Amino acid sequence: MSTHRPFGRALCAMVTPFTGSGALDLDAAGKLAARLVGEGCDGLVLNGTTGESPTTTDAEKEALVRAVRAAVGPGPSLVAGVGTADTRHTVELARRAEAAGTDGLLVVTPYYSRPPQDAVAAHFLAVADASGLPVMVYDIPGRTGTRVEPDTMRRLAEHPRITAVKDCANDLLSSARLIAETPLAYYSGCEELNLPLYAVGGAGYVSTVANVAAGPLRAVLDAFDAGDTALAAARHARTLPLAERMMAAGLPGTVTVKALLGGPVRAPLLPAGREAADGLRALLGALLQAESVV
Repeated sequence: MSTHRPFGRALCAMVTPFTGSGALDLDAAGKLAARLVGEGCDGLVLNGTTGESPTTTDAEKEALVRAVRAAVGPGPSLVAGVGTADTRHTVELARRAEAAGTDGLLVVTPYYSRPPQDAVAAHFLAVADASGLPVMVYDIPGRTGTRVEPDTMRRLAEHPRITAVKDCANDLLSSARLIAETPLAYYSGCEELNLPLYAVGGAGYVSTVANVAAGPLRAVLDAFDAGDTALAAARHARTLPLAERMMAAGLPGTVTVKALLGGPVRAPLLPAGREAADGLRALLGALLQAESVV
C-alpha cells in the first residue's frame, strides 16, 4: 500500500472568480487562493469543473494559473485541470499549464463520446507523455458516462507520471483494492467519502466544499492522523449537512460556493436563489460554530 501524497492531503477545487461584467478576476483569484492556503489547504486545483472550465478560454486558464502561483508562492501544490473530450486539446492544455507553473495535471476521462477502455487508457497515456508533470486521473463516471475500470487503472499506474486519482466512482471496495495493489495516491472527490477513503489508505481529498470550510475538512484528517478516530468521525459527521446541501441538493457546487462567497457564475449556470443561499449560510454558520467550541 502506498502512502505517497504527491500533492499533500487537503486540496481545494477552487472556484474561478469573475467580475461583475463576467471577466476573469485575477486579483480576487489571488486573494482567494492565499486565504485557502492560510486556512490549511496543502494545494489548489484550478480550472476544474468547480472552476467553470467549460466556459473559460485557454488563455484564461493559463492566466489563472500564473496569477495564483504568484499569489501563493512556490510552497502549495497547484494542480491544473486540463481535461477535455479531445485528446489533442488536452495535450495542448497540459503543455500550457506546465509552462504557466503548475505542479500537476488533473485529467478527466473523455466525456460524452464514451470511449472503450483501451481508448481511455490511450488518452491518459498520451497526456502523461506530453509533459514532465505528474497526472491525477479524474474518475467520475456519473458526469463523463465512462468509468476508468480497475484493470485500466492498474495499467495506468505503471506509467511513472500517472501518480494519483481523484476518486468520484463511488466504489469504495474497488478503490480500497487499488490503493492496496498500486502506488496510486487516491484523493476523495466526494466529501462524504473523505474520511472513509482516508481510513483505508487514501491520500486525502480534492474538495469543492473546502472553498468555504477548509479548516473543518482538514480537521477531520488531523484528528485521524493523531489517532483519535472517534473525534475524526464526529468532525466528519458535522461536515455532512453542509456538504450534502452544497453538492447533492440540485445545484452545482460552483453555484453553491459562489452563493456563499459572492460573485457571478457564467452561463449556462445561474446564481442560487435567495432561499437556497440563506439555507447554505445557515448550515455553514452552524458548522463553523460547532468547530469553534471543540
